[in-house]
Amino acid sequence: MKISEMRSEERPREKLVARGVKSLDDSELIAIILRTGTGKKNAVETAAELLASADNRLSVLADFSVEKMTGIKGIGTDKAVSVAAAMELGKRFVYEKNTGRKESVTNPGQITGMMYPVLKGLSHEECWGIFLNRANYIIGKEMLSKGGMSATILDVKIIIRKALEKKAHGIIIVHNHPSGNPMPGTHDVEQTANLKKAAATFDISLVDHIIIADDKYYSFADEEVNFL
Repeated sequence: MKISEMRSEERPREKLVARGVKSLDDSELIAIILRTGTGKKNAVETAAELLASADNRLSVLADFSVEKMTGIKGIGTDKAVSVAAAMELGKRFVYEKNTGRKESVTNPGQITGMMYPVLKGLSHEECWGIFLNRANYIIGKEMLSKGGMSATILDVKIIIRKALEKKAHGIIIVHNHPSGNPMPGTHDVEQTANLKKAAATFDISLVDHIIIADDKYYSFADEEVNFL
């Protein structure tokens, strides 16, 4: 059935206007982005097929490349680009919402929630620094380095210099593991220990080092690593 042949109250656009955006399921929302389907499937059915290819999870779909989406019949480059743009806006919204909160950092879950949209789905490692004041409020955050698929570098001198520039009393390091395994390697442990020691020289605390991998994370502080 074509969208135009559906009852007006069941068409995604009309339904959104009449009942509000929350009344639509994921396939209907994606159908609005796609606008049209194929000769055999309407936009909702095409959207459902795209979502099914992502295990019916928006978090998985958000990592699809344009090329992967165009593998679904009825989804060309223009539609795939529109979906990719919508997914990226969603990621940025979550990041902005989390980073805009003015609250003291008390647990690694707060930082993980903030950085997850930034690091999820990357095919390379990135290392970010979160800088805190004496009350553990965030006063700055920035990417410190980019690496390959299995390593990134913690440049101790750069991190300490940035902390001093911001007059930070605490640092939280966050990086990702594209492999999907959040457990720290020997290199991660060594670099964390070196940074902890250097920061202490300037009376700066290394509060935590968090590794994000897919929907999991490892916190050095939570695991009570002896040098933190």
